[in-house]
Amino acid sequence: MDSEKDMAGVSSHNGPGAEAKPAAASSALVPHSEAAPAAKPSWKKALWRKKGVPPPPPPAPPSPGGDDGDQDDDGMLRMSFMEHLEELRSRIIRALIGIGVAFFVSLVFANDLWRVVSEPAVEALTSLGYENTKLAQIKPMETFSTVWVKLPILTAIFLSSPWVIYQVWAFVAPGLYKRERRWAVPFVLCSAGLFIAGGLFAYFVAFRFGLTFLLGIGRDINIAPVVSITEYFDLFVNVTLGIGLVFEMPVLIFFLVLLRIVTPSFLLRNARYAVLVIVILAAIITPTPDVVNLMLFSVPMCLLYFVGAFAGYVLTLHRENRRFPWRLILLILLALAAALGVALYLAITRYGYHVQQSWPFVTQ
Repeated sequence: MDSEKDMAGVSSHNGPGAEAKPAAASSALVPHSEAAPAAKPSWKKALWRKKGVPPPPPPAPPSPGGDDGDQDDDGMLRMSFMEHLEELRSRIIRALIGIGVAFFVSLVFANDLWRVVSEPAVEALTSLGYENTKLAQIKPMETFSTVWVKLPILTAIFLSSPWVIYQVWAFVAPGLYKRERRWAVPFVLCSAGLFIAGGLFAYFVAFRFGLTFLLGIGRDINIAPVVSITEYFDLFVNVTLGIGLVFEMPVLIFFLVLLRIVTPSFLLRNARYAVLVIVILAAIITPTPDVVNLMLFSVPMCLLYFVGAFAGYVLTLHRENRRFPWRLILLILLALAAALGVALYLAITRYGYHVQQSWPFVTQ
C-alpha cells in the first residue's frame, strides 16, 4: 500500500511531461530499418533537380509470365542466332516441299503443258508461211529433259509461288511489329499475283511478238528455221521468268517506302531517271532489237513503277493519319471502264472489228 502511494507521488511530482521520457526511450530502442523515412531527398535527386533533368522512371514490373526476354511489349519475338538458322532451315524445307508437290502435279499434265508452251511457236511459223510448224529434236534426251523435267519445274515455280512467298514472309515476320505483320496477306497476294501476271504477259504478248520477229528474219533470204526444243524452251524460260520478276517492282518500291529508304516525292522527282533505267533494262531483256518489242517491255515496267509509287503514297497517308479519296478514284475508273466498253462495242458492231486470243486482241 505504501509502495503504491510512493509511485503515485512520484508520478504526480514529475507532472505531465513524465510520460514523454519513457516514450522517447522506447522510440530509441526501435531498429533503424523500422524508423520513419527521412524527409530530405537523396543526393542523386538533388543533383537531378539542380541540373534541371527529371529523374528516370521507376523500373517496370516483371511480366506475369516471368520471362521478359522472349517477347517485347510490341510483340517482337527475340530469337538467338541458332534459332534463326533453325527457322531458316525449316522454312526452306517447307518451300521445297511445296515446290515438290507442285512438280508432281505438273508431271501428270506434262504433255498438255508442252502443247500450251509450244503453241506460240506453231502460231508464229504458221503466220510466217512455213510448212513445217513442228519443233525439232536434235539430241535423244532433249524431249525427256525438256518436257518431263524442265517444264514441270517451271510450272511448279509459278504454281507454288504463293506458298514460297508465304514462307519468306513467315521467316521475316518474327522481326516485325504486330502492326507490320498485318501486311502478310496483302504481301503474299500481291507478290504472287504480280509474278503470275508477269508470266502470263510474257506468254500472251511479249514472247509471241519476239518469237515472230526472230523466226521471220531469214524468210526472204532463203533461210528455213529449224528450231530445237531445247533452244526454244530456254528462250521461253528466260522471257517468262525475267518478266515475272520485273513485275515485282511495285512490291519492291513499297518495301523501300515502308523502310523509309525512299519517299513517294523522291520517286516522282526522279521518275525520268527511272524511265531511262527501265528502257535500258528492257533493251537488255528484250529478245529482239526492234522498237515494238522494246515498247512492249518498257511500257508495262514504267506503269509498274508508278503503281509502286502510288502504293508508297497511300502508305505515307496512312502514317500521317490521312485518307485517300478511294470513292472518287473508283468512280473515275468505273467511268473509264464504261467508256472503253462502249468504244469496244461500237468497234465490233459498226466498224467490223472482232476479238481474238492473241495481241492486239482486237483486229479488223
